Amino acid sequence: MKIKFIGTGSGLTSLKRYHSSFIVFAGNYNLLVDAGDGISRALLANYVPFKDINGILLSHLHPDHFSGLGALLVQMKLTNRENTLDIFVNQKVMGFVKKFVRQSYIFIEKMGFEINYKTFRDGKKTNVDKEFSFYSKQNSHLDKYKQYVTAGRLRFSCNSFLFEGNAKSFFYTGDIGTAKDLYLFEDYKFNSMITEISHVPADDIMDAFIQQKAKILVLTHISDENQDVIAGIYRRPEAIGKHNIVTAVDGDVIEIL
Repeated sequence: MKIKFIGTGSGLTSLKRYHSSFIVFAGNYNLLVDAGDGISRALLANYVPFKDINGILLSHLHPDHFSGLGALLVQMKLTNRENTLDIFVNQKVMGFVKKFVRQSYIFIEKMGFEINYKTFRDGKKTNVDKEFSFYSKQNSHLDKYKQYVTAGRLRFSCNSFLFEGNAKSFFYTGDIGTAKDLYLFEDYKFNSMITEISHVPADDIMDAFIQQKAKILVLTHISDENQDVIAGIYRRPEAIGKHNIVTAVDGDVIEIL
C-alpha cells in the first residue's frame, strides 16, 4: 500500500500547492481521498489518468475538499471513461452530495459509466474491496459552525480515517478542530500518521505522534502561514536527526509501513 499526494495545500488557494488530496494505491484499487477545487487539473499535473481512479472518498464538504467533484465527473465523461466509479460519502450528507451532482446537470443515466454511491457510518468499518478497508470517526472540525445554523437545516459531518490494507495501516486526520481529534484512533494500531497542520499546534502534533508510537509522521494541508508549525515540529528534540518526519509536497509518493 502506498500514497501519492495530489495536493498538499490548505484551504488558501496557492500557486505552489493544490488543495489537500491524495490517492491510496491498495492492491488493484486506487482511492482518491477528497476532491476539492481544482482536483481535475491537479490530477493531470501529477500524471494520474482519470480512468485510473476506482473510487473517491469525501472527508467533508468544505470547498477545498469537495467542490471539484462535479468537474471531475465531467472530465471522466469527456475522456470516455467506461469502468465503474465508487463514491464514498458519510450517510449524514449522502443526500446532499447526490443532489449536488444532479443539480450540476450531471445525469448518471448519460455518463457512459456507472457511479456507485456508497455510504459509510461513523465508527464502522467500510470495505472498499476484499483487501482494503477504512474506519471513519467524526472529528470536531465543523463544531464551530453549528451556532450559525437553525436546527435541522444542515447536516454536519467531518471524518478522520484509519485505512487498512495488506496488513498495513495508517491514520489520516484530515481537517480537525482540536488536539483531541489526533487521538480518535488511539485504541488501534497504525504505523503511519498523516496529519493536517493548519488547525493544530506543533507540540500537539508531536505529542500525539510520540504517544501513539507511530513510525512515520507526514505533514500536509500546508500554507505559507504554516511554516512556523513545521519549524516547531522539527525543533522538537525527538525530531532532530531522525528521518521519520516528512513534510509532503505535491507529487510525493510514500510507502506505508
